[in-house]
Amino acid sequence: MIKVRDVQALSDVDIHVYEAVASRAVESGRAHFDGLVRACGLTEDQVRDSLARLVECGYVVPRGTGYELGPHTFEVEY
Repeated sequence: MIKVRDVQALSDVDIHVYEAVASRAVESGRAHFDGLVRACGLTEDQVRDSLARLVECGYVVPRGTGYELGPHTFEVEY
């Protein structure tokens, strides 16, 4: 697992996909791939690659047929 602690190191696409997972997870408990592609307006490959990075970093966790948020391991500093 990659130990990314600075969310600013994530790409704009990764943050967009993370926010889509968070939105879907709040609504239905789990985000499904097809719904993420539609919500993000990205290609399947872009979403798949981003999910792989987010999973590797621990920000998103695969669960059954979908994805959930991983533990919050980051803070916002001003």
